[in-house]
Amino acid sequence: MQKTATACTGRRFGTALLRRVILAGISAVWLGPAAVAQPADLSAYLQQVQQEYDLPALAAAVVKDGQVIAAAAVGTRVWHGQVPVSINDRFHLGSNTKSMTATLAGMMVDEGRLSWSSTVGEVLGADVPGLSPSLAKATLEQLLSHSSGIPGDTDEMLTLYFNENVFDYNPPALRLHTLAAWKNHDLVMPEGSPFQYSNFGYMIAGSMIEKVAGTPWEQLMYERIFGPMGMETARLGAQATYGLVDAAVGHRVQPDGTIMPMLWGPAADVPTVIAPAGNANMSVLDYAKWAGWNAGQGKRGPALVTPETLNVIQSSHVQTPVRRNPPPGTPETGGYGLGWGIVAFDWAGKPLLTHNGSNSMNLARLVIDPDQDLGVVVLTNFASQPANVAVGEVMQHLYQTYADP
Repeated sequence: MQKTATACTGRRFGTALLRRVILAGISAVWLGPAAVAQPADLSAYLQQVQQEYDLPALAAAVVKDGQVIAAAAVGTRVWHGQVPVSINDRFHLGSNTKSMTATLAGMMVDEGRLSWSSTVGEVLGADVPGLSPSLAKATLEQLLSHSSGIPGDTDEMLTLYFNENVFDYNPPALRLHTLAAWKNHDLVMPEGSPFQYSNFGYMIAGSMIEKVAGTPWEQLMYERIFGPMGMETARLGAQATYGLVDAAVGHRVQPDGTIMPMLWGPAADVPTVIAPAGNANMSVLDYAKWAGWNAGQGKRGPALVTPETLNVIQSSHVQTPVRRNPPPGTPETGGYGLGWGIVAFDWAGKPLLTHNGSNSMNLARLVIDPDQDLGVVVLTNFASQPANVAVGEVMQHLYQTYADP
């Protein structure tokens, strides 16, 4: 995602931002050699990585059997600034929000309001008449596994995300207006794997969820995810409170190479219309709660969804396309569940649940090993390629440090 100076550049800014969101959402990063650190050395280790890669801030946590056994946050809220981050500072999750949206969908399935085979036409057809036959037939499962035939963000989609309608509608209505503007498209499955990483598909899934719930997706996130999970720092949108620098704010690299902190407002996050695809933020400790809950397969509570439904969410539904001669340390292919990647990392020896997230100004990464009830989360408020390498290096390092042989 090449970054531009201001949100006023409209579509130019939008195209760059969303392309980075797609790339960061599921792709694996190059993982450098891991030096093993002991628990007491976590802050020192993170500071070493943060300084080596010149990151504003870096946070990580390890959760085992539902307990955080290591956590630290280092660096400053603003690049080369004076205010240090704390362990409670909020970081952006980007596309790692997708597993939360999928869990909300699972709640609707458990409550009988939706099924995984519910179609766009069945749920939204009355609100958006005239859907193309193939779009109307797309199922909830396909939307959440990126296998519906809806492509990754096209120029037309990006224009829809960034337009004047944002000033006229609440997010649920805005999502329906956006779908209506795209409704005539026929869905085309690519040859080989049907996988196409689609934020637009998650927007539609969010509309289906809020339609049957009678409640906006944003409100459901607070009431059904953040509240029950005890995520007291969790929010939606940009990390910092408007008018305050009270979190690890995101940063954009401008075309001339200068780094600009993005404090508040529309330029500091993705458009609200695609919030279900990735706009949550929270502290590393609160994100560790999410990792721990999923690593424990929801057995410790809260009972967000049934074990059977969580198994559907965490299981592979589609195989991602094979990449020939990928960069060292990255997989040729992998599975994708509902908001989760299932990747066999060479340093783990088995498939793990994982996901990457970025809104072009921040990076989030987690890996989960349900067999060991172990989770690792890593967050930074920067999104350069070196930052991508650093976050992957820390994730591998911490997994290898804390996983059983």
